[in-house]
Amino acid sequence: MARVTVEDCVDKVENRFELVLLASHRARQISQGQSITVDRDNDKNPVVALREIAEETLSPGDLKEDLIHSLQKHVVVDEPEPAPAPEPRGIAGQPLAAQTAGVQEGDDQVSFDHMSEEELLAGIEGLVPPERTDDY
Repeated sequence: MARVTVEDCVDKVENRFELVLLASHRARQISQGQSITVDRDNDKNPVVALREIAEETLSPGDLKEDLIHSLQKHVVVDEPEPAPAPEPRGIAGQPLAAQTAGVQEGDDQVSFDHMSEEELLAGIEGLVPPERTDDY
């Protein structure tokens, strides 16, 4: 590689190994048909890639992210977590967990909320029959 071009890039990318990785990745992109951001001046793709890094027409951080993305085999997509399902409701609209509170495994007796006959009748009277349709 051109020594002058490498020395121009060292202040942009301190690690020479990382510089070689980024420049080779960019040279492959150029050979695959991506447009260049500097004049070619009859230079080969690796020299053009180094000149792009030296003149800061491409960000080394962006090149690094693109290199990492190109090497990934499994891409993790951050998706929002689904909303929790509503808690099942039991008698009188109370959550089932509240109705079984105090019941432990191994208990032979299970206590339930008791409704008086008047409360049961009031609940039944409050029900509205479904509307009739011509289907049935």
